[in-house]
Amino acid sequence: MRWKKIPKEPKENQEAEAPTKMAIGVEGGFQVDEELFDYEKSNFLALLPDRVLIPLPNQELPELISMVIDGILKASDLTEDEAQVMAWEDKRQVSKYAQNLVQVNNGKKISPDPKTWKCEESGMTENLWLNLSDGHIGSGRAQMDATGQMSGGTGAALNHYYEQKRLGNEFPLVVKLGTITAKGADVYSYAADEDDMVEDPKLAEHLSHWGINMMQMEKTEKTIAEMEIDMNNKFDFDKICESGKQLQTLSGPGFVGLKNLGNSCYVNSVVQVLFSLPDFQERFFKKAPEIFQSTPSSASADDILVQAAKLGTGLLSEKYSKPAEGSEGAFVSPQMFKFLVGKGHPEFSTGNQQDAFEYYQYLLEKLERGERAKKGSEQLLSRFFEFEIEERLQCKQSGKVKYTQSKEKQLSLLIPLDAATNKDEVQSYEERNAKRQKNEISEAEKEEPVKAHIPFDACISSYMKEVVVEDYLSPATGSKGAAVKSTRIKRFPKYLCVHMRRYVLGEDWRPKKLDAMITLPETLDLESLRSQEHQPGEELLPESASGSASAGPVPDEAIVRQLVDMGFGENGCKRAALATNNASAEAAMEWVLQHMGDPDFNEPISAPSGQSQAGSATVDPDAVEMLCSMGFAKHHAERALRETGGDIQRASDWLLSRVDELDAMDVEEASQPAPQPEASVDYQPQYDLVGFISHIGSNTACGHYVCHIKKNGKWTIFNDRKVALSEDPPISMGYMYIYQSKGLK
Repeated sequence: MRWKKIPKEPKENQEAEAPTKMAIGVEGGFQVDEELFDYEKSNFLALLPDRVLIPLPNQELPELISMVIDGILKASDLTEDEAQVMAWEDKRQVSKYAQNLVQVNNGKKISPDPKTWKCEESGMTENLWLNLSDGHIGSGRAQMDATGQMSGGTGAALNHYYEQKRLGNEFPLVVKLGTITAKGADVYSYAADEDDMVEDPKLAEHLSHWGINMMQMEKTEKTIAEMEIDMNNKFDFDKICESGKQLQTLSGPGFVGLKNLGNSCYVNSVVQVLFSLPDFQERFFKKAPEIFQSTPSSASADDILVQAAKLGTGLLSEKYSKPAEGSEGAFVSPQMFKFLVGKGHPEFSTGNQQDAFEYYQYLLEKLERGERAKKGSEQLLSRFFEFEIEERLQCKQSGKVKYTQSKEKQLSLLIPLDAATNKDEVQSYEERNAKRQKNEISEAEKEEPVKAHIPFDACISSYMKEVVVEDYLSPATGSKGAAVKSTRIKRFPKYLCVHMRRYVLGEDWRPKKLDAMITLPETLDLESLRSQEHQPGEELLPESASGSASAGPVPDEAIVRQLVDMGFGENGCKRAALATNNASAEAAMEWVLQHMGDPDFNEPISAPSGQSQAGSATVDPDAVEMLCSMGFAKHHAERALRETGGDIQRASDWLLSRVDELDAMDVEEASQPAPQPEASVDYQPQYDLVGFISHIGSNTACGHYVCHIKKNGKWTIFNDRKVALSEDPPISMGYMYIYQSKGLK
């Protein structure tokens, strides 16, 4: 195939249209990078080794050859049929309450004149929602505007719904009055099983009941989508993207951008930071030829290491580092890499925006699987990020202690807002903002939001502080009482990922962003976090009656109970407590909101690793037989049951999610390589900041990611395909940071 580039004619007198819907790559939504060229394709049949080119189609070719060529040309293209990432739209589900919605005949009629609308409780005249069941008009919840300020609502409409529910009435659907047009309106369902924006296919009929002719209405307020667009366009955008500045465009090896495939900025940001690290460059650029040569061409499309090597070559070689004609900078497309990494994952396989931190975790896991499938003796890349945590728990009844070790690949830190150095200024600003909500201050008096300034040392102190565990069942005394636990780092990694937990639960139990400024140092010393030698004379707690099962971490009962009381399943709550090291109910709740869609969220917790090994010889034969009847090999079924504590449903899910990797696992088990020589290496706790990823938007399910990377002593901003010299890197606004140790201990 030969492609000829034809420059596109510039469109005259056409200004960029503002987006009108929460969508990417579709009409009315945010537009991804537009190509500057059209391409004219010509097909040829090449005869080798003479390099004779025969133009196609050609009637003189044998029929069989023509059929083969036709099949190749008609083959599905990854971009169109599998990736499906260029176009994404935030589509709303049809409410199940719409079809048979109860509408009370109380004689009430709503005037079509917007000037007559007001909240029946507060008298507010904006952000008004009409209950489609009983005609009540109430103000909505306060919304964060583009400047980060909360305004425009008291929550009266929601309170009315709860009041009616207490009376035995289910009146869940409300419509935002100022958004009604002939094309539709904003409809929200307060029902607990929906609690989201929805579609009402019978909206015209429901409005007619209250005297509103939908065909004659005109929009007078912004829709929720338009408000979200304002947030995504303005929320810290100028600061993080350094917009409004004439930044110097960079190009060359290591300064190659990545094309946005539609909501793929989270992939681009993580990839750019990781591939700036020396070990990633060594593995996937310098040793890329070895990877290519050792992998059959027929298997390269499904080999994660091949795709990583291709991406590394694209980002770091001279070949792709020169800007194309008419382009500001050089860039490559990561579509095969993104497709393969996300393949089979319920979130990363979609075209939706995702959490960059979760993608970082998953990518390291995916690369580790690929490396383990090979017989090489090189250190696993994920091991360079791995460090050892030591938790010390002291029983206050007996004074005895217990030490538990675990491994992590990220240091997740809470943001203690009460440690803000400008607490008085923040409080004063919030008081002024509260008055704006009550219309006591005019819109003209709006101001820039005042953000809390949190010292990074306060975040470290919060991580180090002792946590009191109530109702701890002491194996020394056999009774419940208080215990105190603390966490330290026993072994430091080469690369340290610091994750700032900016997304927490608000007072209404909805995820919100902690829009605080945290000054992380470019040079970091974490010696204070190193665990100390066990103190002389300490007496260890005995093992509990359950034996080896007690050796593993146990979910905090108080945390689990709080989450269960909120309506979540007990197994999921236990997972949340364990995943957050029993830090707090708030931390566990944040984990729940991020993982409640996981396939195994409500599955029973598998046994700790020590118990799993002990029980490896006692796999239930009936469970093995059932899995074998599904087409799995016996040894695969046995391994799945061991990995999932004998739970047949989870074992089935385990097998199905790894169906393409089972043979590679066989190779891994058969070879049983020697332990990784560097797995227990301890690095210095002194670090230099290599790069950081920032998020623009109100939550990780929307918005935009960019990253800043320090190269040759200077900061560079990577914003998808745009790469430029950074003038003012927003270090205090980052979401996750990558540090590199100064060397071995």
